[in-house]
Amino acid sequence: QVSLVESGGGVVQAGDSLRLSCVASGRTYSRYTMAWFRQTPGKERDAVAVISWSGGNTYYADSVKGRFTISRDNAKNTVYLEMNSLKPEDTAIYYCAASIVTIITSNRDRYNYWGQGTQVTVSS
Repeated sequence: QVSLVESGGGVVQAGDSLRLSCVASGRTYSRYTMAWFRQTPGKERDAVAVISWSGGNTYYADSVKGRFTISRDNAKNTVYLEMNSLKPEDTAIYYCAASIVTIITSNRDRYNYWGQGTQVTVSS
């Protein structure tokens, strides 16, 4: 079992930056593929960024490429999402997720564990 707790959300203005953190506890955290998803009311939960267990491979949604950076510190059982040049359309609840699948995947059905989410609101 893996427990995920997100932090770092908040209310910012367009163009600002935020860094989200997700601390994991449980078994062999370092072997999980980790991801950040986001969801807005009435829409599906979509992958924003994914990172392999080693940190050597990443995936980004087209909408955040060049602005967001995912990273992980396995010694601290933590995954981060650095968000720069935020836009109002980035407003959403952001969820941390862990998958026992060792390949990079943006498919939410492949993720076994989820955090409770942290709200990010970007005002124009």
